[in-house]
This record gives sequence, structure tokens and C-alpha cells, in this order.
Amino acid sequence: MTEPTTLDTAAPSDEALMATPFVQQLVKQMRAQDIHGTWEGKSDLTLLKPYIHTAEERRALPIIGDPDPETLWHLEIFYNAIAVAIERETGQMVSPMMKMSHEGFGRMVLIAGRLVVVNKQLRDVHRFGFPSLTKLADAGGKFFNEAVAMIRAYPEVAQYGA
Repeated sequence: MTEPTTLDTAAPSDEALMATPFVQQLVKQMRAQDIHGTWEGKSDLTLLKPYIHTAEERRALPIIGDPDPETLWHLEIFYNAIAVAIERETGQMVSPMMKMSHEGFGRMVLIAGRLVVVNKQLRDVHRFGFPSLTKLADAGGKFFNEAVAMIRAYPEVAQYGA
């Protein structure tokens, strides 16, 4: 008897990745930054391109360097999207706080009430990005899922004014 050869481990499609709470919120955050409407005709995948670096693009980046303002802006939008997605899922307000040196080293925390739901040490920020949409969605989704679980485990700590 032969076993079926279908693989259940197929990578999710771009459409499935774009439907995740984090990626949807990242696209909304990017579109909200477009105050002059210059990105209206661009697809959501095109808007996410600054977060995705091919292997060749990554090799072209210097090993050591200072982050430029646009990279810092994309980093902030990435974590803001996580914060808003968490807020929408849990109903708890989440505040991002970033401390960054000019050399690209620092820390990002997302705080709900008195609860730190994301605590990420940042380094080599000038190289911030992901090799694919899947890796981008996985990274944001992981922060989102862990934060939501933490807020649900400690709701009294996550509430403001408690």
C-alpha cells in the first residue's frame, strides 16, 4: 500500500499571509503615512517591499553602519503595527517605546498597562528587514501571538489605571 504524497507543510500563500492580523495592520500603518496619496495605486505587497530584502540586497548592505531615518521609520511602523493589532485583539491599549543609539543598537518595548508584552533588543538596525513575506509575517505574528497570550494570562496587570 502506498501513502499519499501530498504535503501538508506547504508554505502559506501571499494572500493567506496578507490576511493575518499583523500584516493587515502593517499595511494600514503604511497607508496611513501616505498623506499626499502617492501610494494609492500601489499594491499592498509593493508597500511592504522596504521590509523584504533579497539575499543580494542584504549582501550589499554594510556589516557596520548607522541606520538612516527611513529605516528607523520602517522599524517604528513595524512595531506600531504589532501594537495596534494587539490592541484590536485584546481591547487593551499598547504603547511602543524605543530607545536607540545613533549606531543602530537599542531596545523596543511594547507595554500594556504595567505589563511589558514585547521586549526586543535591537542591533544592526541599518540591516532591518526580512528575506521574504513569510518571514515578515512570521516575525510580526510571533510577537502578536505572544503578547496576546501574555495579556490574557495577566489581564489585571495589562489594564490601565489598575
